[in-house]
Amino acid sequence: MDARKRRFVALVYHGAFKLAVVDYPMNKIPTKAEIQNWISEHPTQTSKRDIAKAFGIKGAARIDLKRILKELEAEGHLTKRSKTYRDPDKLPPVSVLAILGPDKDGDLFARPLEWTGDGPEPRILMLVRDGDSALGEGERILAKLQEIKGEDHQYQARLIRKIGTNPHKILGVFRKSAEGGRVLPIDKGSNKDWLVKAGNEGGAKDGELVEAEQSGPTGRMGLPVARIVTRLGDPTAPKAVSLIAIHQLGIPDDFPDAVIDEADAATPADLTGREDLRDVPLVTIDPADARDHDDAIWAEPDGDPSNKGGFILWVAIADVAHYVTPGSQLDREAWTRGNSSYFPDRVVPMLPDRLSGDLCSLHEGVPRACLAVKMTIDAQGKKLKHTFLRGLMRSAASLNYAEVQQARDGAPNEKCARLMESVIDPIYQAYDALKNARSLRQPLELDLPERKIILGEDGRVKSVNFAERFDAHKLIEEFMVLANVSAAEELFHRNRPLLYRVHEEPSDEKLDALREIAGASGFTLAKGQVLHTSHLNRLLAQAAGTDQDDLINISTLRSMTQAYYHPENFGHFGLALRSYAHFTSPIRRYADLIVHRALVSAHGWGKDGLSPDEIDRLEVTAKHISETERRSMTAERDTTDRYLASYLSERIGDEMAGHISGIQKFGLFVKLDETGADGLVPVRSIGREFFVFDPERQTLMGSDTGVTLAIGQSVLVKIADASPITGGLELELLQVEGENMPGGARRGPSKYRSRKHGKNKAKQDKARKKVVRRRH
Repeated sequence: MDARKRRFVALVYHGAFKLAVVDYPMNKIPTKAEIQNWISEHPTQTSKRDIAKAFGIKGAARIDLKRILKELEAEGHLTKRSKTYRDPDKLPPVSVLAILGPDKDGDLFARPLEWTGDGPEPRILMLVRDGDSALGEGERILAKLQEIKGEDHQYQARLIRKIGTNPHKILGVFRKSAEGGRVLPIDKGSNKDWLVKAGNEGGAKDGELVEAEQSGPTGRMGLPVARIVTRLGDPTAPKAVSLIAIHQLGIPDDFPDAVIDEADAATPADLTGREDLRDVPLVTIDPADARDHDDAIWAEPDGDPSNKGGFILWVAIADVAHYVTPGSQLDREAWTRGNSSYFPDRVVPMLPDRLSGDLCSLHEGVPRACLAVKMTIDAQGKKLKHTFLRGLMRSAASLNYAEVQQARDGAPNEKCARLMESVIDPIYQAYDALKNARSLRQPLELDLPERKIILGEDGRVKSVNFAERFDAHKLIEEFMVLANVSAAEELFHRNRPLLYRVHEEPSDEKLDALREIAGASGFTLAKGQVLHTSHLNRLLAQAAGTDQDDLINISTLRSMTQAYYHPENFGHFGLALRSYAHFTSPIRRYADLIVHRALVSAHGWGKDGLSPDEIDRLEVTAKHISETERRSMTAERDTTDRYLASYLSERIGDEMAGHISGIQKFGLFVKLDETGADGLVPVRSIGREFFVFDPERQTLMGSDTGVTLAIGQSVLVKIADASPITGGLELELLQVEGENMPGGARRGPSKYRSRKHGKNKAKQDKARKKVVRRRH
């Protein structure tokens, strides 16, 4: 062979370099098979430049190479990421691995047990942390993976847990002794201490809050033997906050062994009985810190000439019903939990991580089972028809809200740039149409910003921000609402039982109270006609931009009934929809799993549909999961309050602006503008006079000065006390609407002057009879 046609290439095998002769003639265009082999064998040298260099391609021949690469991409053999070509399949962020023996340098490696790519299995380095269980050759584990470039391995992995092991854990206070110590559980229902032998204390100190796991059989006196796995320090510290709420409210956070065993035995679904949707460029769009990805979307213009300006929308949801079947251990546990619970520092999932973080999470580039709905809308966003499918999809990209919005605003990153024409622009165009339909439907448009607690590495509150709300958020909401409506309509027309998401209209008493507050603020809320959300939206629009904006938004929210689940359809008032069911999150809501099973039964897709026993107890299930939802909301709210109290406990004496958010006989509640925290101003601490509570108008009026405190007023307060244990926050009132409180801590003139209680009482009675309306 001519020496000019021989190239020496350095190949890397398990950390050792080896010279190999590659017989590729200069400028001879390689075959598609040769290119694929090169990419599989050289995962770090996959750019067009690398490939051209490897095959000695120069000059005009590069055009032919580019053509071949595009053909391979179009045929699905390669996917282009930025400027490199890679095998289309890759490992998900959570996966099952088998431990290999350590190499000559002592490094521990693992191999994937679910590799579906055409190339060789990727090499995975285990990163072992202090406290991790010892790993032996051949053991199966569930691990979190991170893709690595430029090394002799393609992934790094961290242990989540060993497959088939599920040590029971408790939360408690550690009490040290000469022989080790004991853990006193904080669970109300637990009356047994756990023994900790010497050497298993994990460095815990007496009085610390700890998390312990059972490490052996029952010891002396019939007490479980444990080892401490996590030190949480002071029981009042922020790091312990969510765990306390979880245990106090009885939210199950420890999966039984049988449930874990079923989850571990699950394997990825294949195409059997499914539509192949892997070529549909569905994408997931979630918060940047999302813990799971259970919904994906895509849209394209409708090619039907009779639907000019219309779109075809796709929503694909993880097929949880395939893995969680009626009557199984997984099903019983999911029913008991009812839903996942989310906290600033952790999530208590409805399903084990083998499902929630792996098989039922729509990871980028990984085949996943799904239930999908294909919907056709017209140019005004009205749904014309829909079709449900049971399929196998492969997410084209895992995106977050911020990067999608930046792309739409003209600044796409590398990942979004390749998706602008095929994905991002079409879904926004479809959203524009859906906005038209929304404006006609008039769902309730409350303006209540969402607060987001940011924690530091030490578990303490680093900052409290108000979450940004992009059009990308609203886009996903509209796609999901339409999919949920389609599910409810599909099952209704097929005469199949299901659980509806019900939100009834406000009671007459609550509406009268809202009208009273609106009237006193100078606004109107129509009376004597059937209430629609459009009436409430007009009230909210009147208040928008005025000093009463917060007051009217909070008061409108408080007039609403609480949504719940029920097998009968009573409509959804807040969304202004006749039929609504939860279909889009079966990974975290049992109600959605019921709807998925109902769809499976309705279409005859398999034996994992809604069972007769489930149908018989739908009403019981609806009541139960409505209660678990409220339990999670309470735990999440209590946790947030405790975090904020801990954060503000370091700012005792600081002055902060806020708005009055509630009035009671014993005092007033203030929502702080900076953090969104709610604090109490006790009535005993307000000025130096008696305050009269008016329950109808929700006011407190000073008997001497006539100062009136009402919901929505802007105030200046001082932080008097904060209790991280209870989440309580006590405030001192300094100013109302920019005026000093009479007799308060602040010095200086005040417009409020003393008056006789009788005159003040007469003025208050007169105010009840006459409403003074302000001009705007």
